[in-house]
Amino acid sequence: MPELPEVETTVRGLEKVLLGRRLTRVEARRADLRRAFPHDLGQRLTGAVVTGLGRRAKYGLVHTDRADTMIFHLGMSGRWRIDPSESEPHDHLLLATDDGHALVLNDPRRFGSVDLVPTAALGAWPAFAALGPEPFDLTAAELQAKLKGRSAAIKLLLLDQRIVAGLGNIYVCEALFRAGINPKRAGGKVSRERLERLVPAIHAVLAEAIEAGGSTLRDYAQPDGELGYFSKSFAVYDREGAPCPCGGTVKRFAQGGRSTWYCPACQR
Repeated sequence: MPELPEVETTVRGLEKVLLGRRLTRVEARRADLRRAFPHDLGQRLTGAVVTGLGRRAKYGLVHTDRADTMIFHLGMSGRWRIDPSESEPHDHLLLATDDGHALVLNDPRRFGSVDLVPTAALGAWPAFAALGPEPFDLTAAELQAKLKGRSAAIKLLLLDQRIVAGLGNIYVCEALFRAGINPKRAGGKVSRERLERLVPAIHAVLAEAIEAGGSTLRDYAQPDGELGYFSKSFAVYDREGAPCPCGGTVKRFAQGGRSTWYCPACQR
């Protein structure tokens, strides 16, 4: 957390104030987050014009006219704040624009990261080179090929970023529920018919979450301070003991070091 919808929502919020603007000040207020800030971050970004914003998996991208792209990851508790009225203890990076806006990256737990990579080399950047396709580009045929012969549980395989890039625990639980697939089922034994239900369910869950501004559970908020409201639509995630429309009851169990929620009555 934050997952793909939260990062996508963040990127869209930043785009409103960054796109086409010149960065007049870039200030790292500490030496590192999960790893060190690039030593030349300020030098390479100050004076640059933001030419585009984007997302790859759970990473946000800020492209500039200097052929550099700033890559940020929000870790467990990161969020961007636009024109904050006052500073907070965990404001670690400041970007100021030529029209007077200030954008601050706040990360209390410091599991996030900021990198600066030549735009032409983005695909070869180690974290990106290992990633699978974006969820919205995924097809049932492609997923079936990736799952062939795999004995690991479908839930765990969907969390493997080499298979699908950007899926996280919340939205995998919700998509498997919509597709009626038991999260314990071996990935290689999920039929093509079930995958034809699962892939559209992944697309729909993510699209609905983005439309709702993501899911605010603890620290996450959009750059303008608005919360994400998709959590109000959870069918199974964090709903242990709740009734399922099928007449069953939502259960929780530990899987791969994380909690999984599902309905054993209708997820087979």
